[in-house]
Amino acid sequence: MKYSRVFINSLSYELAPEVVTSVELESRLTPLYQKFRIPMGQLTALTGIDERRWWPADHILSDGAIVAAEKTMQETGIDVADIGAVVYTGVCRDQHEPATACRIAAKLGVLKDTAIYDISNACLGVLSGILDIANRIELGQIKAGLVVSCESARHIVDVTIDDMLAEPTMQNYARSLATLTGGSGAVAVLLTDGSFDLKTDRSHQLLGASHLSAPEHNNLCQWGLKEVGPQLFREFMRTDAVSLLKEGVSLAKDTWEHFLSQREWVETQVDKVICHQVGAANQKQVLTALGISKEKEFPTYQKLGNMGTVSLPVTAAMAHDQGFLQKGDNVSFLGIGSGLNCMMLGLKW
Repeated sequence: MKYSRVFINSLSYELAPEVVTSVELESRLTPLYQKFRIPMGQLTALTGIDERRWWPADHILSDGAIVAAEKTMQETGIDVADIGAVVYTGVCRDQHEPATACRIAAKLGVLKDTAIYDISNACLGVLSGILDIANRIELGQIKAGLVVSCESARHIVDVTIDDMLAEPTMQNYARSLATLTGGSGAVAVLLTDGSFDLKTDRSHQLLGASHLSAPEHNNLCQWGLKEVGPQLFREFMRTDAVSLLKEGVSLAKDTWEHFLSQREWVETQVDKVICHQVGAANQKQVLTALGISKEKEFPTYQKLGNMGTVSLPVTAAMAHDQGFLQKGDNVSFLGIGSGLNCMMLGLKW
């Protein structure tokens, strides 16, 4: 996939207000830790995550996305009439139907000819939405589109902790640990064809993207519902973290080679990378496998945890705001998601 007239003009976000530390989560698991003599601090030691953020218990997901989208509209000054598509891409949704994007679009006041829909692709949802909008712009179907997402980890972490205490085994602890890294936040990404006179000076050109998959590993991380009684279902999440990391790194290496070949770049021409934020072990192994020095990457997982689809774009926004990403940098977005799918985007910042 190559693009000649697609630009990211805004990366706006909203962080959930409640800070939840790893120490707090471990304190809820005290009976399990005592049974297996697991030292407190193990969660941070294994993941590198000190804290994450959660929405209030009564939070509506689309509300977070609306706040982020309104920030984008205000930052850029784009007319809502120019938005040709609104795409919601979160793993978490308001309901099965209609599309969560519909409520967001209604709040923004978009016109009848605006395309409104949801996309689901695990932690790669926002990247998938960016490419979907980019294709529409490159084909001349629209001039601007908005990708929005909001993720909430509160409920699934609470359910997982209850399950860990109800089934206090090392096997359950191992397959549940990744869930405890979950954080919450919202993001909005505005893409245009570069023809608008916007209030912002952001104009990050999307150059191209590579996407490879390994669907035979679809069972390594699953989040859904399981039947626990007649017409009674309970949410669950389980992760084979060791296998997921191994196979994810393997797929990332193949995708990186494809990406560099397509862009006609060598690794040294990539100035900065923004990765999907999972944790310390994932960061180290992915960067090492791809031959990328850690100085080229901007991590946020220590304070924000894994915010699913929101993690990578929020990290990019923070990296820009803090001066890590500079105008003219060759930047690569590196995303690996359950499925397995891997997507890598190239941008001229």
